[in-house]
Amino acid sequence: MKVAAIALNTFKEAVRDRILYAIVVFALVMLGSSTILVTISVGGEVKIIKDLGLACISIFGLLIATFLGIGLVSKEIEKRTLYTIITKPIHRYQFILGKYLGLVLTLSVNVLVMALGLIGLAYVWEGTASPRLLLAILFIFLELILVTAAAMVFSAFSSPTLSAIFTLSLFVAGHLSADLRLFAARFGGAATKLLAETLYFLLPNLSRLNFKDQAVHGFGFDAGTTALSFSYGIFYIAMLVLASMAIFERRDFK
Repeated sequence: MKVAAIALNTFKEAVRDRILYAIVVFALVMLGSSTILVTISVGGEVKIIKDLGLACISIFGLLIATFLGIGLVSKEIEKRTLYTIITKPIHRYQFILGKYLGLVLTLSVNVLVMALGLIGLAYVWEGTASPRLLLAILFIFLELILVTAAAMVFSAFSSPTLSAIFTLSLFVAGHLSADLRLFAARFGGAATKLLAETLYFLLPNLSRLNFKDQAVHGFGFDAGTTALSFSYGIFYIAMLVLASMAIFERRDFK
């Protein structure tokens, strides 16, 4: 009950932040503007809409996830509510878990609004809602809640500015880790290969959660690989949440 109460309160606080509405509205405008590109293109209209739409959900979802995650601890310290909370019979892990679930709920609402906008556009032009498009959106959401968990880890020990830098850097590195590993294996020395291998296994491999090509170009997908990628994302999220709990548990707020 305590975790649920914290999650609900976090969701209500996040909803009050008008910047979230601004980001979502801007994302929806970007989705709608894709129809302008469609009118001046020759062929592949639906592919353009899907490609731009998924990119909008990913980019603006990243901004929302980062904005929410980095303020996890800093906002509570700024409002001095954290000092009151930690003196109550609430375990710190319950506070972190409740906060994270509240952030996930907020992010899910925002992604749902953007997803409905994209699905509506695709339906107008294609006459159907492709299951591959829904799959791609699901994995974008999984990626975003992973980024939120990472931002939460950084927020547990760092300032909001540094947390944002760390989170965005992790997002970029997570998408490039597989390519860097391949590049180091072909052209790097022993030390470079070791570093690339270490980063590959330590950083989240976000390219495993990328199903945009299947949605845009209609490529097939393997159910086993999809399930494995989903399990990988959930496992990594769990590890990040546990890490943030451990860091927050040991932090001194006196």
